[in-house]
Amino acid sequence: MTKSSLFVLLTAVVIAHGQVKERPLPAGNAKAIVETACTTCHALTLITTAGHTPADWKLLVERMVAAGADVPKTQIPVVTDYLTKAFPEGNVPKAVIIPGPMKVSFKEWTVPTVGSRPHDPLATRDGYLWYTGQYANVLGRVDTKTGKIQEFRPTTPGSGPHGLVEDKDGNIWFTANSKGYIGKLDPKTEKFTEYKLPADAKDPHTPLFDQKGTLWFTVQNSQKVGRLNPATGEIKVVDSPTKPSNPYGMVVDTKGTPYYCEFTAPKIAAIDPVTMKIKEWTLTNPDARPRRIAITNDDLIYYADYARGYLGRLDPKTGAMKEWPSPSGRDSQPYGITVVNGDIWYSESNVKPNTLVRFDPKTEKFQTWAIPAGGGVVRNMMTTRDGNNIVMAESALNIVALVTITK
Repeated sequence: MTKSSLFVLLTAVVIAHGQVKERPLPAGNAKAIVETACTTCHALTLITTAGHTPADWKLLVERMVAAGADVPKTQIPVVTDYLTKAFPEGNVPKAVIIPGPMKVSFKEWTVPTVGSRPHDPLATRDGYLWYTGQYANVLGRVDTKTGKIQEFRPTTPGSGPHGLVEDKDGNIWFTANSKGYIGKLDPKTEKFTEYKLPADAKDPHTPLFDQKGTLWFTVQNSQKVGRLNPATGEIKVVDSPTKPSNPYGMVVDTKGTPYYCEFTAPKIAAIDPVTMKIKEWTLTNPDARPRRIAITNDDLIYYADYARGYLGRLDPKTGAMKEWPSPSGRDSQPYGITVVNGDIWYSESNVKPNTLVRFDPKTEKFQTWAIPAGGGVVRNMMTTRDGNNIVMAESALNIVALVTITK
């Protein structure tokens, strides 16, 4: 996510929540540094309404410095200590744990590069867990059997690798969110290829292949969506009808139609794969801000309403919609979401610790687990290729994880 896009998304969440009262920074040795270094990227409310443990603040400061925050290395401990004392963990809601019939186990790995901010996970056909180290300009690959991690660095510095997807030949494709291109890595040769987007499509976000091998992608802050033909390199980008809409998460249905959610509008949209004409569905609540979506085998779309703390469902065939409040409440910020064997799994990203949530559509009951390392904002998750388990990225903690599900 670029600096400007982070600010726009933050503003959207603030608006969706109603009003967040500005709180001044307290006096302290690092006040001036925080005011200067942090507000060039985002609103001050992102700090003053937060609350973290000392370990979490340390990781967060490292991540911001890796992203370019103007904090001298000698002052990093001073800034961390200041933020820890000023904004302790108690400022955020606690996780609500609900028992249920399923069992899960977590395997978590800390990625090698400090401040990487692993954004999207990818479960590949060969059993590896890949991730994007957005702030460190890396793609990482975890051998989930041995724990060995290898990192690959895109040719262009500061690319900001974001979304990940695998093609039928095992190549790894990613969106370069900070440099306006779609990238491809051949893991066998370790060669990178770049497909530059038009000048007005600056921040590609989520990539996804359809059944014919066409790569679809959202272009976040540029208010666009696009497609790329891997055989020819041809790219076509079109405007999202609603502005601002910030096209975000994306899925493809069983017929090859791509859908995306509009984070700064209460809408889900479909793209005609031939004409690229876009159809939108307006969600029931005008304050809804869907950030990620998942799709079932019968083409029902579930969305994580980040602003209101809800799980929602849209039936594109009939337009019918239904919502359920997330277990940890209004400020839980549901985010990464996927489908495993018909059940909906997602994370509440603003509770301490973050939770993994299971929703059974048949009974409409929830079950939740605390994520062992804490989650650190699970921005995205994915079902493994066998269809039975989940991979996810714990961004602020520099961790990626494999979740094994059993009954």
